[in-house]
Amino acid sequence: MTVMPWPTELRFQKTAQQLSVTFEDEATFVIPYKRLREESPSAEVQGHGSGPKPPQPPVPSDISVSKADPVGRYAVRIHFTDGHSSGLYTWKYLRELGETG
Repeated sequence: MTVMPWPTELRFQKTAQQLSVTFEDEATFVIPYKRLREESPSAEVQGHGSGPKPPQPPVPSDISVSKADPVGRYAVRIHFTDGHSSGLYTWKYLRELGETG
């Protein structure tokens, strides 16, 4: 079983509208806020089960993060300025978003 590297730093860069994530293996990824919001892992965005994603209203290009809360030792809940906050971004999911960005 491969062990997932832990993040060592999450830096929310408001003026650049992006999240910088650094992992313990020194890999660093920059993920724009807009992409984080569009790819939210919430059921509201991803849908329920294996069906298609539900249609989403467009995400404003100036979307920002109002706050972020740790969830245990495995994720962060990101609160966006459009009111969306139901997705839990696991370290694995942030890594996937960074690697496919």
